[in-house]
Amino acid sequence: MAPISTPQTPFGRVLTAMVTPFTADGALDLDGAQRLATHLVDAGNDGLIVNGTTGESPTTTDAEKSQLVRAVLEAVGDRAHVVAGIGTNDTRHTLELTRAAERAGAHGLLAVTPYYNKPPQEGLYRHFSAIADATELPVMLYDIPGRSGVPIDTETLVRLAEHPRVVANKDAKGDLGRASWAIARSGLAWYSGDDMLNLPLLSVGACGFVSVVGHVVAPELRAMLEAFLAGDVQKSTEIHQRLLPVFTGMFRTQGVMTTKAALALQGLPAGPLRLPLVGLTDEETAQLKVDLAAGGVQL
Repeated sequence: MAPISTPQTPFGRVLTAMVTPFTADGALDLDGAQRLATHLVDAGNDGLIVNGTTGESPTTTDAEKSQLVRAVLEAVGDRAHVVAGIGTNDTRHTLELTRAAERAGAHGLLAVTPYYNKPPQEGLYRHFSAIADATELPVMLYDIPGRSGVPIDTETLVRLAEHPRVVANKDAKGDLGRASWAIARSGLAWYSGDDMLNLPLLSVGACGFVSVVGHVVAPELRAMLEAFLAGDVQKSTEIHQRLLPVFTGMFRTQGVMTTKAALALQGLPAGPLRLPLVGLTDEETAQLKVDLAAGGVQL
């Protein structure tokens, strides 16, 4: 059974977009995925995104994606929302992944904006509507124009919010003004998809985070959110400021690369990356250690 959700927090509040652990030879490490998922939930995450970009979804097979959903559900599905990334730039393929994730038992779906082919807003509307029509699961949109090349316009978000299964948006647009209008007009549950803007987005109506740094500072993220919700803005700001070195350090280069390096430094399951991603250099690892230590992360 899925964890309890509300219309205001359909996927929980603190979610980490989980990396996909691999074995030394590059195969899927399901045991490692279960151990990592358990660690993340124990640390304060009440939701996990699997098969997202941070999970190296561009280089995992459809079969691996289903295996990963099932493994993570087995490990933590009674304690956390397990949301499956299903987005591609091919609507037909996305619908196949949507149905597969539902069969695997996912609690919800994350649908990224189709990338590279740069569809118009009507194309985005039809793409996301087709996903929502093809499933009984709640859908979180993922608006990240820096990767996809196309933003989801506010008018499109408002139209999509009319669908009963489009319930949330992961916002990595980096525009607080546009977020403010979209939150007010759409009524969607709003999740920060940019760790540096976690606290600012709460101030304009976000309900939680889909985080990368949640791999290493989930307790702090939860404390910041709970302080804000309790009205202690000073405390939440202090936590935000303490975490600035982590927010900066984890994105000095590609986020999956730094995250897997950080997990390895802590002795947690991660493993190698699949090309075209590569491991950090010695210099980059040294800088990451400095950044994490400055943010209070124990290595």
